[in-house]
Amino acid sequence: MAATKFTEAEREKLFARLETPFDPTQIKWRVMRTSPDGRSGVILPFADPRAYTDRLNDLFTPSGWTREYTISTVPSLTRVDRGKVIVTSKVLVATAVTIARLGSHTGTGEEWADRENAVTAADAQAFKRACCCFGLGRYLYRFEETWVHLDQRGDPVALPALPAWALPPGVTMTPANGRVVDARSLVDHKLTAVIEGFRDTLGEHIYAEILRRAGHSRDAGAIPNAERQKNVLEWMQAAARGLERVHALAERTGLAQFTAALCNRNIASTRHLPSLSALKQLVADLEAISDQQVA
Repeated sequence: MAATKFTEAEREKLFARLETPFDPTQIKWRVMRTSPDGRSGVILPFADPRAYTDRLNDLFTPSGWTREYTISTVPSLTRVDRGKVIVTSKVLVATAVTIARLGSHTGTGEEWADRENAVTAADAQAFKRACCCFGLGRYLYRFEETWVHLDQRGDPVALPALPAWALPPGVTMTPANGRVVDARSLVDHKLTAVIEGFRDTLGEHIYAEILRRAGHSRDAGAIPNAERQKNVLEWMQAAARGLERVHALAERTGLAQFTAALCNRNIASTRHLPSLSALKQLVADLEAISDQQVA
C-alpha cells in the first residue's frame, strides 16, 4: 500500500521547519568580487551542503528523502581570467531532490571545467537550488551584497552580524570582545547529566544515533549549546516512550509472541535495538500481533 501524503497541517509544519534559518555556526561568507586595489570586497553568506542534508535527515530520516543528479558538459568555450584567455568547457549538473510523501523539485548548477572541484561545485549549487524550492535555505537569497575590508590574504577583516530574520527562533546574536557570538552558546551541564542518563535506558546504539542526528556529536558533553541539548533530550524522551510502548505490548501479546517478534528482526533484546528505525518497526510488529489476537 502506498504511503499516504502528509495532511495539510503536517505539510505546513514541515515547510515551516524547512524554512527555519540554519544555526549561525553553519553560516560561512564568500568573497564574490573585490575592488581594483584588492582592499575591499563584496561578501555573501552561504551554508555548506551538509547543513542541508542534516536538516533533511533530521526532519525525514536518511531514508525519507533521495537525490538524483545528471551531469553534462558544454565543450569548446573560452573565458578570460585576469587578462588570460582560457579554452575550456562548462560542467552542468541537474539535481532532483525528492521527499517521500511531500514531492520532488529539481535545481541546476554550473561551473567552468578547468576550475578545481568543478563537478562538486556545480552539484552543490544544483542541490541547494532544489532544496530552496522546498523553502530550505531560501532566506539566504534575501541578503544583499555587503562591502567589507579585506586583509592581505583577501579574507574579510570583520564579518557582519546576521539580522534577526536570518536566525532560528530563540537565537540572538550579541557583541562580545569585539566579535558576534550566539547568545545560546552556554551549555547547561544539568541537561548533559540528564542526557547521559538515557544511555542505560535506550542502549548504546539508539543513544549514539540520537547524539549524532540531533546533537551532531558523539558525546553528550560535546553538544555545543543548550538549545541543541534540549533538542537531543526531546529525541531521547520520545525514544524512551517508544520503549515503554514495546514493554506494554510485550505484556499484552505474551512472552512467546514477543520473543518471536524479536527473532524476526534479529534483535537479541530491547537493550540491543540497533536503531530508531528498528524500534519503530518493532512497535509496529507488536501492534499488529496484538490486533490479530483481539480479532
